[in-house]
This record gives sequence, structure tokens and C-alpha cells, in this order.
Amino acid sequence: MTALLVEAVWLNDIALCSLDELAEFSGLSHDELAELVAIGAIEPDRDSAPAYVFRAQTIVLARTARRLRDDFELDTHGVAMALNLLQRIHALEARLAAMDAKLPHLS
Repeated sequence: MTALLVEAVWLNDIALCSLDELAEFSGLSHDELAELVAIGAIEPDRDSAPAYVFRAQTIVLARTARRLRDDFELDTHGVAMALNLLQRIHALEARLAAMDAKLPHLS
């Protein structure tokens, strides 16, 4: 019998990760992450440059950025624009769901 060792990362508001960890978990290079930070697509938790610290939830955003880059062959600015549009879509969907929850449902 073989034991499988798995590392888990909690993606909550409390956990933080370094630039190295974000690069490792997302598949983006340090340069790509630094450019996304400079553009404003990814925001560090504390601006302690050059050693940025990110909320662990940023891993999800960075992995999405990597998938956009790979799947659609986007440059960093294209990735930033796509991330912005995806965030706007999620916000609009949340507002729509909240409004829908307030309406009486007809059977």
C-alpha cells in the first residue's frame, strides 16, 4: 500500500502567500506576476515591494490568468482585461441573484 502525500492551501481571507508561492501554485512567472501587479490586475495584500505578499485567494485569480494566457494566447494586458471583465460578470451575476432572491417566486 502506498501513501499519497498531498499539500493543501487554505484559500481564505486570513492566509497569505509570497510571490514565490503564488508563482509556484499558479504557473505564472515572477515577471508575469509583477507585470499583472503593475497593471493592477492582481493586488498584493501589503505593498512591501520587492517582496509582495498576497492573500491566498489570489491563487485562484492567478491560475485563471495562467489559463487565459495559455488557452487564448493572450499577452499580459489581454489577460488583465479578460480578468477585469470576468470580475465584472461575477459581480453582475451576484447582484442579479440577490435581486432574484428578493422577488416573490410564482409557482
